[in-house]
Amino acid sequence: MNIAVFGNEHQPSHCLPRIRVLIESLIKDKHTISAPQGFLSYLSRHNALPDGVSPLTPETPCAHIALSLGGDGTFLNTARIIGARRIPILGVNTGHLGYLAEVDIDNAAGFIARITTFGGGIPCSERSMLVVEGIDTADDIMDFPYALNEVAIVRQDSASMIYVNVRIDGHELADYPGDGLIISTPTGSTGYNLSVGGPIVSPSAPVWAISPIAPHSLTMRPLVVDDSTQLEITARCRTGFFRVSLDGRSTVLPVSSTLRVGKAPFPTLIVSSNANSFIDTLRSKLLWGSSRK
Repeated sequence: MNIAVFGNEHQPSHCLPRIRVLIESLIKDKHTISAPQGFLSYLSRHNALPDGVSPLTPETPCAHIALSLGGDGTFLNTARIIGARRIPILGVNTGHLGYLAEVDIDNAAGFIARITTFGGGIPCSERSMLVVEGIDTADDIMDFPYALNEVAIVRQDSASMIYVNVRIDGHELADYPGDGLIISTPTGSTGYNLSVGGPIVSPSAPVWAISPIAPHSLTMRPLVVDDSTQLEITARCRTGFFRVSLDGRSTVLPVSSTLRVGKAPFPTLIVSSNANSFIDTLRSKLLWGSSRK
């Protein structure tokens, strides 16, 4: 099996020998391993790169499965690189919280061995993504205008608040005054959305969560809408500019810009370690039920 390995270049020092052991185990099991040149150079500098790993060209990452070594930020970057190629991504956690990177690095080789030995295909779930388009411009908002976690509309370098106007399928919803607004996928509901008081959503639910950031009105509350809806967004603020962020990648736009946010034409495939991984993650990462004896 062809395995593409992606990772950040700020791995904890205690994980570097474990990354080498993982790659060596995969090579021993007759898998073909490739990785981006930057990551290969990083591993080589830290004596964590075994022989037999080939460079992966960024234009055409061709693999049966992709490994994301790091935390959720690394996973989101891997999803961006994979794009619409429908390559399943397995998150291998070398970071801290790791909602998306759910498999521990010490268990990764054994997990891959199990799913490749017994056949039946790689167990994975389809995660819906958001796409952002500029209504009043022919240019893309970003090179990769898609988000697996969330789209955030926030104020730009100013203490003054921003007003984010939202229309749903052509109908006026609200003018949100505050620090900004988050449109979250179910996958991203445990990220930025959760930190501003948005709802936790099951990954398979066909919905988006719309959550205001520090709203200057007690009546503004998070809202869950069908993921087939089209959101039309404008913003106004004293500075004349606002920031739009897609999974942490951001750009600054003038307040004259109008954005359309909807469902992307392709999903991200996430390898599942077990059928109840979402429930297990809530219990282990959020410590739900931890007081029970």
